[in-house]
Order: sequence, then structure tokens, then C-alpha cells
Amino acid sequence: MASSDKVVETVIVGNYVEMESEGKPRDIKSKISNLFWHGGSAYDAWFSCASNQVAQVLLTLPYSFSQLGMVSGISFQLFYGLMGSWTAYLISILYVEYRTRKEREKVDFRNHVIQWFEVLDGLLGKHWRNVGLAFNCTFLLFGSVIQLIACASNIYYINDNLDKRTWTYIFGACCATTVFIPSFHNYRIWSFLGLLMTTYTAWYLTIASLLHGQVEGVKHSGPTKMVLYFTGATNILYTFGGHAVTVEIMHAMWKPQKFKAIYLVATLYVLTLTLPSASAVYWAFGDLLLNHSNAFSLLPRSPFKDMAVILMLIHQFITFGFACTPLYFVWEKAIGMHECKSLCKRAAARLPVVVPIWFLAIVFPFFGPINSTVGSLLVSFTVYIIPALAYMFTFKSAAARENAVEQPPKYFGRWVGAYVINIFVVVWVLIVGFGFGGWASVTNFIHQIDTFGLFTKCYQCAPQLPPHLANATAPLPPPTANSTHLPPNVHHH
Repeated sequence: MASSDKVVETVIVGNYVEMESEGKPRDIKSKISNLFWHGGSAYDAWFSCASNQVAQVLLTLPYSFSQLGMVSGISFQLFYGLMGSWTAYLISILYVEYRTRKEREKVDFRNHVIQWFEVLDGLLGKHWRNVGLAFNCTFLLFGSVIQLIACASNIYYINDNLDKRTWTYIFGACCATTVFIPSFHNYRIWSFLGLLMTTYTAWYLTIASLLHGQVEGVKHSGPTKMVLYFTGATNILYTFGGHAVTVEIMHAMWKPQKFKAIYLVATLYVLTLTLPSASAVYWAFGDLLLNHSNAFSLLPRSPFKDMAVILMLIHQFITFGFACTPLYFVWEKAIGMHECKSLCKRAAARLPVVVPIWFLAIVFPFFGPINSTVGSLLVSFTVYIIPALAYMFTFKSAAARENAVEQPPKYFGRWVGAYVINIFVVVWVLIVGFGFGGWASVTNFIHQIDTFGLFTKCYQCAPQLPPHLANATAPLPPPTANSTHLPPNVHHH
């Protein structure tokens, strides 16, 4: 009887939107609004996860392959894809556990979006909440910064009349319009379009590289240096660490308990984009990629390339919204505006969140190296170590395991298997991701600052710039001004 009660309670989780809309007459306007604006199905969640997971990182993976070599590049993608899916599963279990406990206490979440730090607070207390909040917010802040940097980096390949810093100012203003999108529930059409855009771009990179063929005297010497190897590995850790917004995406679902396998299916689809594109670009250009962290920079100009750049720009705007929306929620809760019904008031209240993102994108325009640094220092804890530890601590007592809303699957070895996998995740990510990855990516990041300086006007721009821009990276002699790696003596041209 107890187990059947449990099932009933689990099914109740997240049905509010459906309950509210039942029995209401639906005119054509509400039907159109539902089609484009109100998404809460499992398909919407899948589009959101897949669209959010692979954005500008698609363009930096060939750069990672040049640092890792082909075999390690493919292996790390498969390995971190599975590990990311596992920790996303853990986050979904903890969310359902927290929400079910709260709804037993008759808590109403109709005007409240549950976030990861609140799940940690409800299950493990305020210290866990504070740590989770600090890591999550910092990661999402820099995740938004990376999208802005990527916008400027990409548009430059279509229009180089303005330098990348000026483009960052322009796109910062454009991305600020995401304050008007209330929640992930309203990203239905955007996440669908976003996935189409990344799919086009991935296959453009693959086909264009294969048609271009290998450049003369191409070399595939990676891995050559330990610093490069772990920087590349950490960028892939970052690629499959897009589930910092898992809780918000789940909360937007009508039935969040259906989320469990969605992230894995999204990851499998993403691998069909990242593996062919990164492999093909690396095959064609080899070690040239060590100096070009954006794959677009090596492919010749064509209408197909321009199309890919434009689509990625639109997609980066969408991904900026994905990364920034949880920050908007945290800010709204901090200033007491979260349950305000007025969209305009909430939008105005959210604007201060965009300012530091804009500023940081101008300070650190290092597209590529910044991904690895964020991956090692923030993603490692936010979406791998903290969820695995939180799961183990939440269910450490026999009573908690007995009463768990969701038991671990049989094919993972139930509780013992789940704990073994979690211990492995924590140890691996702590040593390889945070330890070696942190050392390598921070070393590389500092090298970028030493080479190009903070607030650099045009990071990794071609040498044939007007004199006033060419001097921005002086006193470096070309062609090593494009260097994105350590040390200078391993350049291949």
C-alpha cells in the first residue's frame, strides 16, 4: 500500500499547468500561443537539453581535438557524455524527491520556479545551498559571458569592418532582450529552432572540411604537451556540463518525473553532431587548429558558411537566455520580485544581471581558452561533484533509501552500484577535471592575458588589419600573434 501511495504522489508532481488549463475553452489565439510559447512536454525538455548542450562549443571542439589528438578527442566525448547524463539523472532524482516531500507538506509551486540551490537547501540544509548557489551562479554567469564572446567572434567572419570588442557591445544590448522571456516554459519555439541551427552548422563544418580536403603538409601531432592535453579534455568536460539548468527545465515540464532518460537521449543526439564535425575539421586542418580556436576561421568564405555563422549567432542569443534565465530567477528572489505578475516589472528588475556579463565579456574575450577555464573550475563542481555528493548524502540513511521516491535502476546495481558510480565520478572529476584540468586551463588562460592583454580589441584577428588595430596586439611578431597555446615553440604553420 505504501508503495502505491508513493507512485500516486510522484504522478502528482508537476501537473499544475495541466490542471489549470483543463476545462477552459480554447480559442485560436490561445492555441497559437500554446504551440509557440507554452512548452512543457517531454519533447520540449529534449529540445531544450539538446539545444542548450551544444552551442558555440561546437566551434571550439576541433581546437580541442588538435590539443588531444583524434583518439583521445573521441574517447573523452563519449566518456564525458555518459558521465554528464548520469549526473543529470541524479539531479532529476533529487528534484523529484524534494518536490514530492514539499508537496506532501502542501507547498504550492504555482508561481515559483524551483532551482537547484533550493533542492539542496530542502534536502541537505543551508550550507549545501550556499555552496550550490555560489558555484551555479558563477558558472551560469560565465556561461552567458562565453555566449557573448562567441557572438562577437563569429560575426567577425562575416563583417570585419568593426572589431570584436565593438561587436560585443552590440550583442550585449541584443541579448539583454532575454529579460522579457518569463521562464523555460516559454522557450518552446526557440529551443526547437536552436537545435535545427546547431544541426545545420555541425553538418556544414563536416561537409565543408571534407570537400576542402587536407591542407598541404597537414600534421596531426597532438597530443604534444600535457598543458594542451588537459586544456582540451576540460573543454570537452565543459561541453557535456550543460545541465546546470536541469532543474529549471524540469520545473517547466508538466510531468518532471519523465525527465530521467531525456538528457541521455539528448546527449546521444549531440554526439552525432560533435563527433563528425570535430573529427572532419581536425582531419582537414590538423595542427593549424592550435592557433585557431574558432573552426569558422579556417574554412573559406561561402554562402553556406555565412548561413552557418548567422544561425550560430541566433542560437547564441537563445543559449544566452538559457544560461541567464536561472540568474534572473535568483536575482528576482533576492529582491522579492519573483512572484510578481507583471512581466514588464520583472523584466526591468532583471536588467542589472546583464551588466556584469557584458563587462566580463569585454575584459576576457578569449574565445576557446575561457571555455576550458570555466569547465575545470566551475563545471567540475557545479554539475559533476556536487550532484554526486548530494545524492550520496541525501540517501545515506537506510530510512531515506527505503522511502526514496525513485529507487536506483536494477541494471546499475541498485544502491551499491549508484554509490560506486558516484564515488568514481567525484574522484575522477576532482583529480582529472579540477586538478590537472584546472592547472592546464588556468596556465593557458594566463598566457592569453600575457599575450593579448585584458580588454583586447580584436582577439585572434587576422594580421591584415588596419594599423590602429594591428597594434592592439603589439609587440608580438606575426604569425604567432594568433597563439592560443603553450609554449610558443610548438607552432605548426
